[in-house]
Amino acid sequence: MKNTKRPGVTGIHSLDRFVFSVPDLGIARDYFTAFGLDVRDMGNHIDLYTFDHPHRWGSVYQSGQPKRLEYLTLGVFQEDYEPLQHRLRKLGIASADPHPLVDSQGFWLRDPDGILLQIAVAEKCAPDQKGAAYGPLYVDNPIGIPIGPKHSTVPKVRPVRLTHALFFCTDVPRSMKFYQDALGLRLSDHSGEVIAFMHGPHSSDHHLLAFAKADSRGLHHTSWVVRGIDEIGLGAEQMKAAGYDVGWGVGRHVVGSNYFCYIRDPWGSFTEYSYDIDFIGAETEWPALDYPPEDALSLWGPTPPPDFIINHEKHAS
Repeated sequence: MKNTKRPGVTGIHSLDRFVFSVPDLGIARDYFTAFGLDVRDMGNHIDLYTFDHPHRWGSVYQSGQPKRLEYLTLGVFQEDYEPLQHRLRKLGIASADPHPLVDSQGFWLRDPDGILLQIAVAEKCAPDQKGAAYGPLYVDNPIGIPIGPKHSTVPKVRPVRLTHALFFCTDVPRSMKFYQDALGLRLSDHSGEVIAFMHGPHSSDHHLLAFAKADSRGLHHTSWVVRGIDEIGLGAEQMKAAGYDVGWGVGRHVVGSNYFCYIRDPWGSFTEYSYDIDFIGAETEWPALDYPPEDALSLWGPTPPPDFIINHEKHAS
């Protein structure tokens, strides 16, 4: 399928890759393997893929220091690359030095909180259409009536792709304005000045990037699409069996509409199993809403853990 592009609009089309570092790479390898990702050992770091998909969604390096967001790679179409550079110069946004871990081309800048951004020509990995709706798992029995599968035979949950990432920032409206004016993202929805969700102009899930208020920058969570509601629950059980039994879910969000379960990682941030998130096409003018606090987290589900919105990365910034 040809990638969609909103006519006459210059802007990033995808969160191409996230990169962060942790004290112990072996712990990261075990965690993301248990989560169901295709974890590839690259020597000094691991790369995160989903099975049966060619895209590299993330990389994790070992630093010996507390967990730290290193940089983001944001993908653009070839025809948008130079116009986007021209826009940034016109806005007076300075270029930045490449990250020392970089292994590909592009130009660099920092957002208002200092998050390092690499802008690179890349194949679009944000979706061009809403994902399939699967619902509960069923199998056929001998007389042809679909029934629920057996726990003993259900396969391991393996996410399909990355859907979005949420970052801490010190000023949500300021971050919204930067990513909209400089990089072409569009506001999906927000809740006051506490949290904001932004989508790509050339079609993406309800949010490609999101920002939550904190006292410093950092990574809150990455979110991964699974194939149905059952895989949300099975993923939670899968992680509990692997020793990761703290998180939030199962539940359903209001903003974005997706079913979710968040698993707390070994560094205090989260990894989310997500299903059936809203989709915003390139032709859609989404009516961004300001949701009251009671709608900002969930439609239904358990109470979040006390540290769900705590930035454990703040001392490493």
